[in-house]
Amino acid sequence: MPLLPSLKEKKRYVAFEVVSKERLSFNQVKKLIEEALFKYIGLLGTSKAGMQILKEKYNNNKGLIRINHKFTNHLKACFTLINKKTIVRSLGTSGILKKAEIKYLR
Repeated sequence: MPLLPSLKEKKRYVAFEVVSKERLSFNQVKKLIEEALFKYIGLLGTSKAGMQILKEKYNNNKGLIRINHKFTNHLKACFTLINKKTIVRSLGTSGILKKAEIKYLR
């Protein structure tokens, strides 16, 4: 029996851009963002946030992160904690993957 829509996790897609002198790989960016979020909201908060950085959408230092709708502001705040000569900035937020991809990544 499938889950009712009211019981499903509400998610948002946050488009981000990495500003750095060198081009960073997906794994480097993923590690930076995950460490910053963990440092900001801890283990329990990170697990509740359910963050996923979408590998297939990462290109030219831009990408999408899927996260629980209650934690979008936490994610944007954790971008300021990244300080390894790298700036990660939010381009926008959307509830629909395709809309986020078209509006912010092109």
